[in-house]
Amino acid sequence: MADRQEAGYLRVAQAIRERIADGTWPSGHKLPNRPGLAAEFGVGENTVRQAVETVLAEGLLESFRGRGRGTYVRAPRERHLLPRTLTAGGAAPGRLGLTPAGSPTGLESESTAKVAAPAAIAARLGIEAGELCVRTEYEVLAERRCVLTATSWEPYALTAGTPVVLPEGGPLAGRGVAERMAQIGITVTRVTEVPRPAQLSRETAQLLGTTAGAQGVLIERTHYDSGGRPVETADILVPAERWDITYDIPLEPVPRP
Repeated sequence: MADRQEAGYLRVAQAIRERIADGTWPSGHKLPNRPGLAAEFGVGENTVRQAVETVLAEGLLESFRGRGRGTYVRAPRERHLLPRTLTAGGAAPGRLGLTPAGSPTGLESESTAKVAAPAAIAARLGIEAGELCVRTEYEVLAERRCVLTATSWEPYALTAGTPVVLPEGGPLAGRGVAERMAQIGITVTRVTEVPRPAQLSRETAQLLGTTAGAQGVLIERTHYDSGGRPVETADILVPAERWDITYDIPLEPVPRP
């Protein structure tokens, strides 16, 4: 029974995708109600609900409440490039190494000192869970709307009492991890990034103006000093429907034979 229900919702979801792709249901088209779709496809209403929620999570549909309530075919979102460009020294330039292309951007941030590190963050920083960190939350803006987020963590013991303890305060505010750490005698020599698939929570989706459960890319980034010690780690959350992430990696020229 469960297998038949799963096959049913996948079949309905695929039919919805095909109608959107071939223009049968154009942008702005309101989908038939749940009983109507259930009757058309010969399935139960719960199967229709599951199918519609699947396509909603993919960003092809959007739902509204109140006046005009219902589920509609979403207009295609304009996509932008998100270059992840590394310098020759291996450090990401700027605050986040983010250089969004295709639209004017701004940045809002808020730093909090002496925040206990969660276990997962502590493991990435090589410190004990609960040790104090400086946490900085970022929102990258395009046309005054938040389009992606990031949360950065730095061990408080590393920068406490220095002019760079707050990434967005002091003489090097907003200069990026490598430049700030150099100010206190720490040389950043490399950065790692681990992209992972993610689903947006309801709260994050609301902030980003998209649908709960929509697909995203979570980039776990960590900066290391010359001794291999982690000095900063960040979670950069990118909505997949809006950004194409590109990596530009410089290579040393190979001498001709």
